[in-house]
Amino acid sequence: MAGTPLEQSASAHGSLLGLVEAARRIERGAFLTIAGDEDLLRQLPRGNWIGGTIPYFMAQDGGEMSRNRVFVSEIAHVSPAPRIRFHDVTSLDRICVEAPDNGYSILIIPAFSAVHSHYARNAPGFDDMFVKPLVGWVSGCHLDDIERATPMVINGQTGEFDSERAVVMHVTLPDDCYARVEIINLLAQGRGDDIRFPETGFSAHECLVNGAPSLLADYLEAHGGDLRLPLVADYCGAMVNVSFKSIDASTRRVDFYAPVFKDTTYRLARRLPPTHSSAEGEHAAFSCNCILNYVHDGLEGRRTGAFTGPMTFGEIAYLLLNQTLVYLVIDRM
Repeated sequence: MAGTPLEQSASAHGSLLGLVEAARRIERGAFLTIAGDEDLLRQLPRGNWIGGTIPYFMAQDGGEMSRNRVFVSEIAHVSPAPRIRFHDVTSLDRICVEAPDNGYSILIIPAFSAVHSHYARNAPGFDDMFVKPLVGWVSGCHLDDIERATPMVINGQTGEFDSERAVVMHVTLPDDCYARVEIINLLAQGRGDDIRFPETGFSAHECLVNGAPSLLADYLEAHGGDLRLPLVADYCGAMVNVSFKSIDASTRRVDFYAPVFKDTTYRLARRLPPTHSSAEGEHAAFSCNCILNYVHDGLEGRRTGAFTGPMTFGEIAYLLLNQTLVYLVIDRM
């Protein structure tokens, strides 16, 4: 049973700020997570922050694309101070082992990198996964720049930008508090066919539809081809989406934003009515939402209750997720 949420200040909850105010927060020594356009992030001073590139946000006044402001969230913490470090594909599996016994970790991964693929495929088997709270997001770029931009993550303490490593902040909590990870997914498995895949991967040609061999591209086109509705797997009642990226017209390859897993049953999604309280985000110490929700649900200028944060190329609630809102709450015992 959840306890009483630890109250978060407005700055902890996160807000879209100009560069001058963001720099002031850094220079005061606060521990921060920062999301924004790469050109802006490169103008920020070194300090106790981690960041990722993205110009889309759920801000105080609603969904917004901005290339002149950054989204800043302050991290409440106790001694010892939060620890920041990079991880590549050789060390990423230790991310939860290195996390504090009582606390949480915020992970940012650059989209389309080897570390992105490695995490998506292998995170369920990492040591201490699901034992220690882990949230985060996948950095990206403006959708108009997707063919030429390189998503980045930033270690603010060193000033390093990186497109092939993930960055993490490990946060220790007081003994009378604990963190819990929650997701809001307004999609569920539809009542249609069972779809399974012979291999794990970010793309697919062949699949089994109700046990019969089929080409996935042909199946999707025969069923309307609405790529806004993802594939959904049911993991013991938790609905996990795999969103469609594109269908290659020449090769008939279907690409995804997260991997499909071998021998897992998927179905095309159906939409659910909103069931969460509009005030639920008021106690969130961290939240992020998917860029596909921003685009498909027309969130520009619209709010998602009290939730604010970056609109991302993937969400992390232990596993890599798509088309999902992820948030973390700090509760008192």
